[in-house]
Amino acid sequence: MLHRSPNPGAAGSELAHLLACLADTVRAPSRSTFAERLGVWLGWPGAIALSAALNASPTLPANGRWHHPGKAEADFQRVRAALQASIAAGADEPASDPADFGPHRRHCITQQQAMQDAVTALRQRLRQALARQSVQAARLAAIDAVLEQALATQEQGLLGLVLLRLQAHFERLQHTAAGERPWHESFRDDRDRVLQAELAHRLLPAQGLLDALRKMCIRDSSRAARTASSCTSGGSTTSSSVGFTSSSIRIRFV
Repeated sequence: MLHRSPNPGAAGSELAHLLACLADTVRAPSRSTFAERLGVWLGWPGAIALSAALNASPTLPANGRWHHPGKAEADFQRVRAALQASIAAGADEPASDPADFGPHRRHCITQQQAMQDAVTALRQRLRQALARQSVQAARLAAIDAVLEQALATQEQGLLGLVLLRLQAHFERLQHTAAGERPWHESFRDDRDRVLQAELAHRLLPAQGLLDALRKMCIRDSSRAARTASSCTSGGSTTSSSVGFTSSSIRIRFV
């Protein structure tokens, strides 16, 4: 049976840890920096697109700013819960032969496609919400869109290992596993654990966008409260004299 990493460390390492366990290998720590690895993953076309996004001057949409992250947070939680429940429900196709990997393969492919479709759409919605916050936020959303496309090949290479490693694990258990529990029950637990780790990995960019949106809204609310307090202490006698609107408040994302 697979076990969680005792030291999850960097984002996404739980999936990498489980894949290494399935391959019966020890992950050697990388000696290259994140910037160096990112440069290799991007290549020249991705680097040019990223530079363009960093130097662009996006404009806010005409419908103004979007202040409350509650809708986006609920959207994120709904998507994650639905995908988690789908994984936990197990395969729809019963295995006529416990030694047949076919139903597990089809189940994994179905789950991966569902994750791909739902998380990609969620990420796009979060970018749209973020882009309505400020010019800096719109630039961040544009950068995320570039990275999603530029790193797609690297991502597919990692996620493509899931099915290969699970099949090898299935065949190894079939020949060597022993104990109180039937080996195929242990495999189903391991399969679902890996799929849940893949889901968490796929959701990392969306989680980052949501965190940025939440932070910006908090800063915006704090700025508005300070402005209102300043206007009140400055001797304002009527509410109509407080002449600021939400669209005049700007925050800087760092």
